[in-house]
Amino acid sequence: MLVRVEQGSVNPSVGTLLRISDALGIGLPSLVEAPIPLASRLTRHGEGAALWTGDRGGRGVLVAGTEPPDVVELWEWTLSAGEQHRSEPHSEGTRELLHVQEGTVNLAVGDDSFTLRTGDAVTFRGDVPHAYVNETEVSARFVLTVFEPGVGTSHRPGDGNA
Repeated sequence: MLVRVEQGSVNPSVGTLLRISDALGIGLPSLVEAPIPLASRLTRHGEGAALWTGDRGGRGVLVAGTEPPDVVELWEWTLSAGEQHRSEPHSEGTRELLHVQEGTVNLAVGDDSFTLRTGDAVTFRGDVPHAYVNETEVSARFVLTVFEPGVGTSHRPGDGNA
């Protein structure tokens, strides 16, 4: 039934919509009404989504973000001693801002590399391969902001579309 509803080949009854919303664990209004953008969204300390975990205890935590089409993400990163995170290119036009809170972070962006220490900041293209590396013996912490314009409206490199 879900496939047929998604394809638009059936007009579901209220009963069917109620079963679908129950199965998804959401109320019927959330299923059928247009989303209302919130004026504000609060993320308390420790409530962010840990989307990367390093093999030595480091973490990349998404703490806030905006809705498409122009998405801005705010991340808190910890790289333990000797850890690194390599990133594939994001969609065309993506830009990143990195501010080191503690320690030293080596940043590789395409053919460029930067050594950033506590208090240093850099702006760089996120639509090229890049990596965050901690080559020291102590943990490093940094805040990262990612701006990805036109999410859902543009084609990603290599998807076969022009």
